Amino acid sequence: MSGPLFHRRAWLAAMALACTAAIAAGAAYGGDDVGHQEARRLVKEGRVLPLAEILERAGDKASGDLLEVELELDDGAYVYELKILGTDGKVREIEVDAPTGKILDIEDDD
Repeated sequence: MSGPLFHRRAWLAAMALACTAAIAAGAAYGGDDVGHQEARRLVKEGRVLPLAEILERAGDKASGDLLEVELELDDGAYVYELKILGTDGKVREIEVDAPTGKILDIEDDD
């Protein structure tokens, strides 16, 4: 199997695995961060979308290098926070509604 679609899916799968560590690391700081085991459970139960699907839905808005990912419980709602180094060299934080994949906010990181 090869071709652009296969390579994109392989890349998304690799990023999802790599980001599991980032989610777990973020949980060590306390607060409302969700740990990797809870994140897996939430995905399995269908309460949040898998990270690979979030990245796919974010599309061009999340193009560049993924620097950090956190899954948080924010005011009773699950939100993915993505930190992206864009192709323009700017770092952006993108907040995505974890159950729907809807982009909630995009900010340049100062």
